[in-house]
Amino acid sequence: MSWTQLTNPLHHIGLSALLAALPLAFIFWALIIQKMKGHTVCLLTVLAGMIIATAAYGMPVKLAVLSAIDGALFGLFTICWIIMGVLFLYHLTVESGQFAVIRNFMAAITTDRRLQALLIAFAFGSFLEGAAGFGAPVAITASMLAGLGFDPLYAAGICLIANTAPVAFGSIGIPITVASQVSGLPEMAISQMVGKTLPLLSLVLPFYLVFITVGYHGKGREKLKKTWEIWPAILVAGASFAIVQFVTANFISPMLPDVLSGLTTIIALIILLKYWKPDKNPLPPSSTVSPSASPSTPQYTSGQIARAWSPFMIMTLLVILWGIPVIKDQLNAIGQFKAFIPGLQHAILQTDGTPLPVKPFTFNWLSNAGTAILLAALLSMPLIGANGAMAARAFRLTLRQLKFPAITIASVMGFAYVVNNSGMSITMALALAATGALFPFFSPVLGWLGVFLTGSDTSSNALFCKLQYNSAVAIGVDPVVTVAANVSGGVTGKMISPQSIAIGATAVDLVGKEADLFRFTAKHSFIMLLIVCILTTLQAYVVHLLNIFGL
Repeated sequence: MSWTQLTNPLHHIGLSALLAALPLAFIFWALIIQKMKGHTVCLLTVLAGMIIATAAYGMPVKLAVLSAIDGALFGLFTICWIIMGVLFLYHLTVESGQFAVIRNFMAAITTDRRLQALLIAFAFGSFLEGAAGFGAPVAITASMLAGLGFDPLYAAGICLIANTAPVAFGSIGIPITVASQVSGLPEMAISQMVGKTLPLLSLVLPFYLVFITVGYHGKGREKLKKTWEIWPAILVAGASFAIVQFVTANFISPMLPDVLSGLTTIIALIILLKYWKPDKNPLPPSSTVSPSASPSTPQYTSGQIARAWSPFMIMTLLVILWGIPVIKDQLNAIGQFKAFIPGLQHAILQTDGTPLPVKPFTFNWLSNAGTAILLAALLSMPLIGANGAMAARAFRLTLRQLKFPAITIASVMGFAYVVNNSGMSITMALALAATGALFPFFSPVLGWLGVFLTGSDTSSNALFCKLQYNSAVAIGVDPVVTVAANVSGGVTGKMISPQSIAIGATAVDLVGKEADLFRFTAKHSFIMLLIVCILTTLQAYVVHLLNIFGL
């Protein structure tokens, strides 16, 4: 027995798109206005999605339930696995006392919260995104900032916003690879177009982050003054990251922009801080450390510092190794569970009559980045002086912290699978594609929507890049522009994806307060999305005309 997808159940693409978008509108209403808890919102959202899919789209209840189960399993055994590894490593460093050394070491470099945000959230987070992706960078950097005394809400929010710059090239360039596979365009062509858009965001993002970091109190003029006080660091961070990102994406490979940009920015900032310090060093009022009570920073030997950082150094090395295709394939050959959800394979037909490609549920427990992080934690235990009792306490804390986020992530991924399998996502995409000559402006919105639904730029590209290609060809626009826009627009949706919000909230122990974090990041997501929409329109028409006239 099979069922054919509907893409226009109300026989009016605009009305059908509004109907399909109702669960998304509910998420915004529930989190921003009603301030409901994240796991409650996501459970209700997947229920709303299933009701619309079955009642309006005619999807059999069995297929809707199986789709939700498929998505939930992916969320639990792929995404939560990574978060578990990150949290366990973090709690282990805290239990062993080594995180205090890291905190004091960072304070020795700079006690300025603005500079710490640039070093950790922006530079180190980008490096981790290039190596791991899939939520690990936000979880690690947010927990580090919170441990350094940042207000938990600001720690998570700043890291989510900072994650905008590297997402398109995350996990050794996987989003670009998938966009190429789906659209049929060369990887390098997409990488070059994305590499002409995102460096502009990367250039201004350090200023944007510092402006937010100092925004605990005061009006715009006061915040601008505090931001301007560290303009050399902002300039060095933005310029070093944007230049390396541009050069790497355009002339080398989509696999390396994040790793090289993040690493270059870290080195550049450390060199700068050896010769320059801000005249003023305001401690944000939300810090858990009062200015009058700040203790003197202990002095450590290079060996003690290396020992404290060893779990993160081992983690970075293993995650990079885990991301190498040859090694990943070998690990999958040894440790991978793969099976189709009974009753789902070949059961859903697309509008052209061909079966909807349904991937088997895959738990690649050995090649998953979470396993690399767990292994890094275990290997580092003798180096940091951690014993079995410490590890047990760290693991109990990790499981306790993951209880509600696991529900949130499983629910939102279940919802994403229902929306995709029912045809609801295609309905919204077709409505945007029907805008004709305005489509280049709206094409980043498709990427934003895909990442909002799935929490992954890679998944968003798999969903919509073929539609981006076909729509661009139909209106006479270079398809590289719109396919790249899907990638670039997607990065702006990462910070408000319920999956990302759950990860950020879990990392800083804000479980149950996801609504606060969502409100913190929402306006920034829309601002950055608008910027990408404008840049894409210019690339589609203005730059194209300039190329025609040889200008």
